[in-house]
Amino acid sequence: MRLYWELARRGYRRYAAYPGATIAGIFTNTVFGFMLAYVLLAVFRERGEVGGYDASDAVTYVWVGQGMLMTIYIWGWYEVALRVSSGDIATDLYRPFDFQLYWLAQDLGRAAYHALYRGVPPFLVGAFVFDVRLPQEALLWPAFVLAITLAVCVSFAFRFLFNLAAFWLLDYRGVGVLAMVASTFFSGQIVPLAFFPDWLEAVAWALPFAAMVQAPIEIFLGNARGLELAGILGLQAFWAVALLLVGRSVFAAGTRKLVVQGG
Repeated sequence: MRLYWELARRGYRRYAAYPGATIAGIFTNTVFGFMLAYVLLAVFRERGEVGGYDASDAVTYVWVGQGMLMTIYIWGWYEVALRVSSGDIATDLYRPFDFQLYWLAQDLGRAAYHALYRGVPPFLVGAFVFDVRLPQEALLWPAFVLAITLAVCVSFAFRFLFNLAAFWLLDYRGVGVLAMVASTFFSGQIVPLAFFPDWLEAVAWALPFAAMVQAPIEIFLGNARGLELAGILGLQAFWAVALLLVGRSVFAAGTRKLVVQGG
């Protein structure tokens, strides 16, 4: 465990080494937060409620979502695929650690950094300007933190899985783009899943992507309590474990007979 704790620390420090990029990212998230919030407020001027959300729920959704954007990091991660394509994976297989846990530990460290420095500042700006709704029950705060942690695990497990396409494809980027589109749309990153038609919302909740974004925000908004809260956390835990296990199986299949590209 000491090894993976140190890896998590290094994942944190890796991103802490670039404060300029963090400041630029905070500015970008805040600008997009204002744009999305005003678009949704324009919608709610015409309709008092959409999918059970009122205007305050909608702007809260926007700012929590902007705070989670880099923490969850559902797209743009090709660390494993790059190592497979370069052949560095052959060296990694000789190292005395679990390959999947190695990357998971680093990703949790990365997520902790982004939660603090890319997540909190934009949310505070949004809360200062807009009518943001905070959890009214003390239990919802630790539940939200747990939900964010599980969301990061689900996101990592999915990213790790589609990165493994590099074992069989010379160009993994097509799979990455498809994965990015699906995860962005069905996770609730663009609009709340409650805005979808009923049948499409049901499909979205049946997929792992809702566990990445929609589930933590539902908890923050207080839309899940008691058994429903336990059910959302259980759903996240299920997808985290399931995707990690599938990733381990696919990784084992990919390394059973490894041919390094170009050699």
